[in-house]
Amino acid sequence: MPKPVATSLSPPPGIVGPTTPPTPPATPPAAALRIAAFGDYGVDNANEAAVAALVHGWKPDHVLTVGDNNYSSGEAATIDKNIGKYYHDFIGNYRGSYGAGSATNKFWPSPGNHDWATPNLTPYTDYFTLPGNERYYDVDLGLVHLYAIDSDSDEPDGNTATEKQALWLKEKLAASKSCFDLVYFHHPAYSTGDEGSRLNMRWPFEEWGAEAVLAGHDHHYERLQVAGIPYFVVGTGGAGRKPFDKPELPETKFRDADTYGAMLITANTGGITFEFWSRDGKKLDSVNVPKSCP
Repeated sequence: MPKPVATSLSPPPGIVGPTTPPTPPATPPAAALRIAAFGDYGVDNANEAAVAALVHGWKPDHVLTVGDNNYSSGEAATIDKNIGKYYHDFIGNYRGSYGAGSATNKFWPSPGNHDWATPNLTPYTDYFTLPGNERYYDVDLGLVHLYAIDSDSDEPDGNTATEKQALWLKEKLAASKSCFDLVYFHHPAYSTGDEGSRLNMRWPFEEWGAEAVLAGHDHHYERLQVAGIPYFVVGTGGAGRKPFDKPELPETKFRDADTYGAMLITANTGGITFEFWSRDGKKLDSVNVPKSCP
């Protein structure tokens, strides 16, 4: 499977990176598909640079984000330095000023409330070249199918389980031929951070066919088990960390509020693994979901 052109592991000039080079995970089998995931990152600071260095060290096939790509107000004036400066080599049709983009798009964001701070999400939809209406869309990667959802209250097609966007997702999941269907968005359905759980986002994802659900908004890492599938909060991409201010939920299996980092998702025909790595290259959490794929 072709790989994106990776930038140097060194952070951009003037940005302080991790004190030691990140330790990459073991090289997966050739048939594996590797996806990096994180959110709450677009701040153009040393923490974002360090997480970007970690991600580039993995040489993932694709990158997905769980929102808040462009702090603090989603403006056109800040979007390239907050995103393209660190991830331009994954972005298809890249027209920014930080180097070459990717020949095909490998960067699949979802919008957050800070992206929506500019009316109509216009800088975001102008900057990226994404499928469909660009606010929510799906990407078939073969073994894995991605579904980016817009959980913001400004979403014209709604953010509850009975509105147009959710009905679109239900139909898409039902039609999927992929082994692993991953749904991701910004506001978490389950979280013990200061923002907390968003009940309106508790859609029946497992019933509709999803293998996992990822979100951000709360600036911590948390893994939960909701019925038969894992849910993750990965708001650890660079914006200021926030401590937990709520007790663990019954669904909580692991949580960490002290670390900037990203998730590495590795899928093959025998299952899918979700690993959370700190910015300095330490694996803090891992869960494997076995599944036999055709």
